[in-house]
Amino acid sequence: MSHPPAPIVCIGGLNVDRKLKLLSTALAGSSNPCEAHETPGGVVRNVAENLARLGLPVALIAVVGDDAGGQMLMAQAAQVGMATEAVIRLRRHASDSYTAVLAPDGSLHLGLASMPLVERLNPWALAASRALRAGAALVVADGNLPTDAWPLLLAEARDSGIPLVGVAVSEAKMERLPEQLGGLHLLILNACELATVAAEPDEALARLHARGVGCVLVSQGAQGLLLSEPGQPPRHWAAPAVPVVDVTGAGDALSAGVCAALLRDPTDFDAAARLGLDLAALTLQTEDSVHPDLTPDFLLNR
Repeated sequence: MSHPPAPIVCIGGLNVDRKLKLLSTALAGSSNPCEAHETPGGVVRNVAENLARLGLPVALIAVVGDDAGGQMLMAQAAQVGMATEAVIRLRRHASDSYTAVLAPDGSLHLGLASMPLVERLNPWALAASRALRAGAALVVADGNLPTDAWPLLLAEARDSGIPLVGVAVSEAKMERLPEQLGGLHLLILNACELATVAAEPDEALARLHARGVGCVLVSQGAQGLLLSEPGQPPRHWAAPAVPVVDVTGAGDALSAGVCAALLRDPTDFDAAARLGLDLAALTLQTEDSVHPDLTPDFLLNR
């Protein structure tokens, strides 16, 4: 597979992920022993790391603080090969974070998202990286972005013809997408996020296309993928059967695989779905959010 020298520009969440796993049932109002684990996180950051490990040129547009967490995020990004010149660094600010308090069985007991810095990615802040986006082969934006960032990115996509891929992050943040989505080449989301558009999947897909989305890719977990293009019946791909170690990061790996395939042919959504499923299956087999042994060899013969 050959790839253009232009970068994939990834815009959105860059945060510290903290997992605190309780060693016994939580006692309210008391100190509870736990195991702690800290890693780089953020949907678009995870997508970018997958792409960088595949040997693809990746540039990140995000915001970090000057705290220890921000230093860790920047160092790790450089280590795996992400370009970070467009990352905004704010002095005297704590970097965004997501803390998951897990029950002893690994289920989520409490999730705490502190992500004020990503809200700084407004049109004024994004203006500084306009030239970077104008030279991109592909632009990927996640649903953490503030509402007023989307009209700018959509207008740039319409004017430049550079494919813009949107990656949803949660049901709650689906409302950040504007009503008019003309210019969005592809929207990747899961079944729950799709249900925020309309209760019936077919109606939800029709509404998204009516709003201007070119293609919609719906992750259905173990049931595979559903892909919808305007004027065509949805197509389905089954997920590969693999032993599941941890589901964390599989959705971001799916998005990265899709984006990697779109570099070769932005219109071949079938190839994109297959590569996305393959990369997600690989990630399901590790405890890490991004498979640590992922290399450019993964793209060979695909």
